[in-house]
Order: sequence, then C-alpha cells, then structure tokens
Amino acid sequence: MTKPNIVVIYCDDLGYGDLGCYGSDAIRTPHLDALARQGVRFTNWYSNSPVCSPSRAALLTGLYPAKTGVSHILEGKRGTAGLKPEARTLPERLKEFGYSTALYGKWHLGSAEATKPNARGFDEYFGFQAGCVDYYSHIFYWGMPHTNPVHDLWSNEEEVWHDGEYLTHLITDKSVDFIERNRAADKPFFLYAAYNAPHYPMHAPEKYMKRYKHLPRDRQLMAAMISAVDDGVGEIVAALKRNGIDENTLIFFSSDNGPSSESRNFLDGTEDVYYGGSAGIFRGHKGSLFEGGIREPAILVYPAAVPADQVCEEVGMMADILPTVMEFAGLPVPSPGEIDGFSVAGMITKGEKTPHQQIFWEYGSQLAVREGKWKLVLGGKLDFDRLQPDDVHLSDLEADPGERVNLKDQLPELASRLEGEVRAWYEQLKAQAGS
Repeated sequence: MTKPNIVVIYCDDLGYGDLGCYGSDAIRTPHLDALARQGVRFTNWYSNSPVCSPSRAALLTGLYPAKTGVSHILEGKRGTAGLKPEARTLPERLKEFGYSTALYGKWHLGSAEATKPNARGFDEYFGFQAGCVDYYSHIFYWGMPHTNPVHDLWSNEEEVWHDGEYLTHLITDKSVDFIERNRAADKPFFLYAAYNAPHYPMHAPEKYMKRYKHLPRDRQLMAAMISAVDDGVGEIVAALKRNGIDENTLIFFSSDNGPSSESRNFLDGTEDVYYGGSAGIFRGHKGSLFEGGIREPAILVYPAAVPADQVCEEVGMMADILPTVMEFAGLPVPSPGEIDGFSVAGMITKGEKTPHQQIFWEYGSQLAVREGKWKLVLGGKLDFDRLQPDDVHLSDLEADPGERVNLKDQLPELASRLEGEVRAWYEQLKAQAGS
C-alpha cells in the first residue's frame, strides 16, 4: 500500500460540548458527526496545554510544550521567536520521505524568520502568524495597549490582502485547492488545515447566523462559527472522495484547548464571563488544567486501516499524533527518549490499552497529572483569572468526570504520591528545557 495522505484539521477554542457528536443540544455539525462515524471518536483525548501556542507545538513535534521553547501564548508582534530548531516538526519529518506539505490557517509558533512555517517544513503556507486576527480584515488587534495592530495574512513569505473575505472560507478553499492539485501526484501529502474558529473575535457570515436565530447572541455566534468550520470539513472530505483518495487518507480533527470564557468574546463591552462556548460536563475553560481546559473533541479516520464506528475511551494526547502518523505511514517512529508522545495505532486498530501510564501538564502556576482514573491538579484555576479554593484537587474521573468532588483528604497517600511525581516531572522538564 502506498503511503497515506495526512490531513490534520485543528480548531481554536472549540469546547468539548460544542459538536453534535459530543452531545451539543444546539449546534448542528453533520459533517463532523459523519466523520466520527467513519472512524474513531475519542472521549479521553487531551491537549498538552490549555492555551493555543503550546498545544500546537506539542501536536507538531510530539514533545511536551516546554521542550519546544513554546510553553506560553506567543505575542503577535512581528519577529517573535518560537519553536526551537531542534524541535523537529511532523512536516519536516514527512518531507524526508517524499511528502508534499502545506499549512492553511493559524500558525502561532513564531514569526521570526527561522520559526515561520516555510522554515519549519511546510512547502506551502497561507495564513496568519499570530494568535488571532479579525476574520474579515485579517488584522491582529490584541495585546493592547503596548502592541500596535498589525496586518497578518501571508502567502508563503509574501504579505497578501483579502479584505472582506471570511477567513474560515479562505482556509477551506486553499485546503480543497491543495487536494485537487496533489490528487494525481506521485508523492503523498500532508495538509494542516488550522482554522482559527471559534476563537474571538466572534464573526460569522449572515447565512450561518440565520441558522441559529433562535439562540441568544453569544451562543448564536459560537454556533454559526462552528457551522462554518463544519461545512469546511465537509468540503475537504468531499474533495478527498471526489479524487478517489479518501480510503488512503488519514484525517485527524481536534482543537487546541477548551472554550474561552474571556469577556472580549462579547464584542459589546460586557465585563462578564463569556458563556458562548461549552465544555460539556467538564469543569474549567481555556487557561485551566481542569478537564474543561484540556479535554478535547478528537476524531481520527483512516479507512484503509482503522475500523469505523468506534468510540475510544482510552487516554491519548496531542503529542501522540506525530508517532501515530509515522507508524501508519510505515516510517521510522521516534523513540520514547526522543519525543514524549506514543503511537496510538494499536489502541485504535487492535483494541490495546493506552500507552500512557501518566500524562502531565504545566501552565503558569498550575500543574496536573492523570494516572488511570485519577487526576490531580495543583494550583488549579477555572480560566485565566478565576480562582477556586483547593490548592490540591484529587478527582476520580470515572466517578466524577466533572471534577466536582475533591478526594485529597479521603486518599491522602495517593494525593501525596501524585503531587510528588508531578513536581518531580516539572523539575526535570525545566532542566531539559533549559529554563
């Protein structure tokens, strides 16, 4: 069998509870629901960070974020440093074995010359380098008052202007065009469609707003933006099928972190927690190491090798995608000492257990670890700003997936062991990252 094409579709600030196939009672996502039926839908899949830049770094390198040089949200100023040179990306690895590579959409892993997409393995790039842009003017406005607004739309190294064109549609159109141009090529391709939706600013075309006119304004906008992405996923899948390459294409869909509760989402000056996105039953939002900030909707489809109609409850994380892709492609899989992720190919083709004994997180003043059904959070927050009373929070995720009951006093030895292990991991991480 020829090497598979690889398509990674990544959303921005998409909540676990905001897709039909993950239980949304308001947002209709027929294309993603259909995709989930064609492969495996994960229910215990994690981002390696509760914010965008580090999550993307882990996805593309197979490393815990701090080891990539990207452990926090990168600023939007041009020339911002990003990924370390030694943190090899998935497209860099695939190019060595004849893959054509393209990124359309959000990068957010550096805008210094050595860290731009074309310097990090992508043959083609169209999108923006910062964390977010206006969907129609493609201008970065955030980081005020000390950062000037900056136009941020690029075609490879050339700045381009598409004023008035909705960015979600541009990303879809570029992705479909890449598939069409590569359908008859002798070499496989890697396509990274990195949608910025539903990250603020909350913008959506009128046709999508009309679908949800019955919802409150905040939910209406969120639903409309997600539906635009869902239609885009439908167009990408249709292009693969139209060109007869869908059977030998691996598609992975997920989001970088949980839904944003930032008041800036409202766009009307409201100084209140934003309620538009849903983390489902989970506690916490973007910026939190509770489940709502890091447990993500995730779908993997590969008709040639992965059985359809699966719901996988085993634990996986974004850093697992690189070794999983390499294994399915029949290419050398980096050793455990080289990366932190593990291939989950056996987990979704043979029913094997998760390769992870433990998964760790660090973000700001927060630390967390999951071991089996147990989850420990140290210094946990509900988002960037909202605190909660427990410095040490131990949960049984099987009995209490919403992390509402703190078991640290009932199971002090377990809490103490896990705390010691996550703190030891963090010290080792800092040493390895050179910080």
